[in-house]
Amino acid sequence: MNFVKRAGMSLGARKSKTAALLAIFVVICTLLLAGFLLQAAAARLEADAQRVIGVDVTVRKKGLTSALVDRLGASDLVHRYNPELPVRAGARGFTPLTSHAPKPGGTGAGKRKRGAEKDPLSVNGVRDSDMLLPFSYGSTKITAGRGITPADAGHDVAVIEQRLAEKNHLKAGDTVQVRSEDGKRNVPLTVVGIFQDPTQDPTRWTRPHELPGNTLYVPVGTAQQLGTGIATVSEAVFKIGSTDRAEQLHVEAERLLGKGGFGFRVNDKAYRDQVRPIQRVGTFAGLIVWVIALAGALILGLVVALQIRERRAELGVLLAMGEKKWKLVGQHAVEVAAVALPAVALAALAGSLAGQHAGDALLDRQAGKPVAAAGARGAEIAPAEVRVEPAAVGKVAGIGLGISLVSTVVPGIGILRLYPRSILADTE
Repeated sequence: MNFVKRAGMSLGARKSKTAALLAIFVVICTLLLAGFLLQAAAARLEADAQRVIGVDVTVRKKGLTSALVDRLGASDLVHRYNPELPVRAGARGFTPLTSHAPKPGGTGAGKRKRGAEKDPLSVNGVRDSDMLLPFSYGSTKITAGRGITPADAGHDVAVIEQRLAEKNHLKAGDTVQVRSEDGKRNVPLTVVGIFQDPTQDPTRWTRPHELPGNTLYVPVGTAQQLGTGIATVSEAVFKIGSTDRAEQLHVEAERLLGKGGFGFRVNDKAYRDQVRPIQRVGTFAGLIVWVIALAGALILGLVVALQIRERRAELGVLLAMGEKKWKLVGQHAVEVAAVALPAVALAALAGSLAGQHAGDALLDRQAGKPVAAAGARGAEIAPAEVRVEPAAVGKVAGIGLGISLVSTVVPGIGILRLYPRSILADTE
């Protein structure tokens, strides 16, 4: 009789033991699939965290221009970047805030005093206001409208502080006039947003441009119009994917800015706080796969060895009838493989039903709930997505068949050493 057909008949005749073997295989395949799914989900979550959180690199250099910042920001290593270009400006048609404290006598006289009163506004030219630390960490919030975005380049728009807006009854969509430092140009700005700075007004007398309420954020091009001469960038922040890319960005910065003479600071705290736990989950999932594969092969090997021991009489009769020993080993391999395939299907079904809940529980515990990412106000790390993919099922099927082969061939070595007469004599 064909040994494959005989394997099918044996499985049908030994229903209880076939069911037990199937249950063992289902557990093994389910745990294997869980490991692969968790690995894939952790990899997707890590990639998302790198994209959203990333690592902030701050570059400072005397005489740094926005053109140099744009060239460095065009690097493939950089996801987002933001230069900060501070200038002073005057107000026309609206009233800046002034200090409520009395001004000390005899200070701030002369030309310096007149300049401070002439340009009471502190204007910051930015490319992406969401990358400013007060906005990214949530201490400063947009209460109406929106912030400055890269799409605002070439447009004269502004985001003003809430106290200045309330004093002048301004709202998003209104237009204000600001005067350049040299007093030669008036630039109309459309208010696109209003922000709230938690900093309290100083208790002592303070020059108007130093009051938090007199701060405006505008595009870099607008700040250059308001400044005099060549306006320079105080600092530029570049967001990259990981700490590994910081060294590559430093090389590019040296090529553009010259070796030395510039500050290069890497801030990866948010990256480490969010990404490292996710990486640990991926490593743990990989360890699960190896442990389950080895333990599964060992357990199934013991089960098959016990079955071979129980079926010595059957093996002796078959050998006495002239059946080849390799066909007996093949019969056991077919029996175990025939159980492994439906076990893989059941594991895939279990993974599709319960995988998301299990993945959420483990990844949320390790990496925390989705949080707003530093440097990207309003952007969140998407929840971990655990999905059963054909590649993962194929890996489980391959490992399952490999386990079935190992667990039958190794105990099957004992079959090759058997002789019909000794088997039948022992069973009698």
